[in-house]
Amino acid sequence: MSGPTTAPGATAPAPDPAPPAHGHGRARNALLLAALGVVFGDIGTSPLYALQTVFSIDGGAVRPTEGDVYGVISMMFWSVTLIVSIKYIGVLMRADNNGEGGVMALTALARRLYSRSSRSATFVVLGILGVALFYGDSLITPAISVLSAVEGVRVVAPGLGHLVVPVAAVILAVLFAAQRFGTGRVGALFGPVMLLWFAALAAAGVSGIVAEPGVLRGLSPTYAVLFVVDHPGIAFVAMGAVVLVITGAEALYADMGHFGRPPIARAWFFVVFPALTLDYLGQASLILRHPESAASPFYLLFPGWAQAPMVLLATAATVIASQAVITGAFSLSRQAVQLGLLPPVTVRQTSEHEGGQIYLPGVNAALFVGVMVVMLSFRSAERLATAYGVSVTGALVIDTLLLLAVARVLWKWPPWKLALAAVAFGGVEATFLAANLSKVAHGGWLPLLIALLVFTLMTTWRRGREIVAANRRRQEGSLGEFVEELYARDIPRVAGTAVFPHPGKDTTPLALRANVEHNQVLHRAVVIVTAGSETVPHVPVAERFTLDHLGHEDDGIQHLFIRFGFSDEPDLPLALRQAEEAGVLEPGTLDVAGASYFLSRGPIRRTRAHGMAQWRKALFVALSRNAADPTAYFGLPVDRTVTMGSPVDV
Repeated sequence: MSGPTTAPGATAPAPDPAPPAHGHGRARNALLLAALGVVFGDIGTSPLYALQTVFSIDGGAVRPTEGDVYGVISMMFWSVTLIVSIKYIGVLMRADNNGEGGVMALTALARRLYSRSSRSATFVVLGILGVALFYGDSLITPAISVLSAVEGVRVVAPGLGHLVVPVAAVILAVLFAAQRFGTGRVGALFGPVMLLWFAALAAAGVSGIVAEPGVLRGLSPTYAVLFVVDHPGIAFVAMGAVVLVITGAEALYADMGHFGRPPIARAWFFVVFPALTLDYLGQASLILRHPESAASPFYLLFPGWAQAPMVLLATAATVIASQAVITGAFSLSRQAVQLGLLPPVTVRQTSEHEGGQIYLPGVNAALFVGVMVVMLSFRSAERLATAYGVSVTGALVIDTLLLLAVARVLWKWPPWKLALAAVAFGGVEATFLAANLSKVAHGGWLPLLIALLVFTLMTTWRRGREIVAANRRRQEGSLGEFVEELYARDIPRVAGTAVFPHPGKDTTPLALRANVEHNQVLHRAVVIVTAGSETVPHVPVAERFTLDHLGHEDDGIQHLFIRFGFSDEPDLPLALRQAEEAGVLEPGTLDVAGASYFLSRGPIRRTRAHGMAQWRKALFVALSRNAADPTAYFGLPVDRTVTMGSPVDV
């Protein structure tokens, strides 16, 4: 915190003998510990299955020989260095959208930078595809992480191997059931558990390196080059499994809004990166000394007495990794709703103090069903690993494409720098993607299918909203003409304030028109409210409101435009109180606390009109019927909300 300020001409007080450095140090350490618990669960648990998967692909195409082991370790180390350390932490995390990260924030930033260009629509499509791939990752990560941890039972007690899938299913069921209570209470435990996890990884890795110091040669990039030159076909196939070491890289960027770049960077370079490197080297040394250990190098790296405790610790770490992905899906879903890519969903706040702690029942239920279907279909981490890489590499490529677009305008990168980044990042990631696409028939179809379904849902909802909005505008008529007509008429006014949520001020809310035409009355104060979503995460209260008296300041009819960021909660009653407190709405002229709300909501009617395929119209109608009630979505009081409207065609 900054010190006290002194007014001009005043005498500055003597500085307090404050505890300068160590107070800030404690805060930094707390943030670092919190980042360990939230950000690095996914990438931090990849040692459970990454190296094991490399040596199991294609029936053992990669052999436990010195050349192959050094080549694989070199590819792993330099992949993590290039993609995570350089691309995400060194470059991409500097491309924040008002402090927020992730593919949605990056898409919004690109759209804003290219707002006057036809490329803006392309960025939206890329963003939707990135979100779709993230949902695929959200279904696979809990299944593969928990399965890989519980599978340690087969090392400790082979006779209990048949219990792996049932135990994993119970753990996941409890995890998803606990989401409704929020993560605040258990979140404080995440950091220390993950710190213990990384300490165990590092200790096991060091013991392996001491037993075979020569394995350190695998850090040289020359071994990766030699491996590719000597065995190009095998190296290409191996790339499909090597990518597992960078799963969760997107989380580093997506969680930047919670912690900021410095704590994440410090946690990565001081704790996570060294621990992962040491553990992979330790596993490699074990495979060199005991080739048969390639079947389960992670657990066999530990002495017998430590294997059972490590199964428990690994299970806890994978639950944390799954929790991070689930909460990430909640946040991303709310952002997608705010940007008009998904229908409104029920959002419940699980903390009075932390706005980011939310629970989306519909999304949680869909994720749970999807995760269980995935796990019960594949039934092993090894089989799931073949499907995992496609969604990860697809998301990496999309981030790189958006990064290049942003860097060109935001940082004014010259062509040579853009080309270098495209080759260094995009070239490696495109190779990863190609290697994983070769496994489509062996499970890689799963994330592609999930991405296709989500992409179809989002694009259908977006296009359907455009058609419905156009048809509604024709039904509603001009708001300006309606207000002028009311001003000329001597219509009875009743006491009270009526609020009409409406998409804009060009047309008349159907509920307002119906109230006047059928009831022949108008409230003394009428506020037409439009909630707009900006391409930034948060909009300050001082910049949130724009008031328009619609031509007459004495008729009691006005339009209020409210800007919400895509991470803000669209609570209309709260926003109206804020507008009154800020003096935007004149205090005393409105009864904000006792206002009645009128929703213009008619059923969506499917027609044969052009604009969208019939099956997509049917899907849009189904999504509309299952969308969250606007009353709950906008936080409206149920006892003071009336719904009125007529059918709207699509």
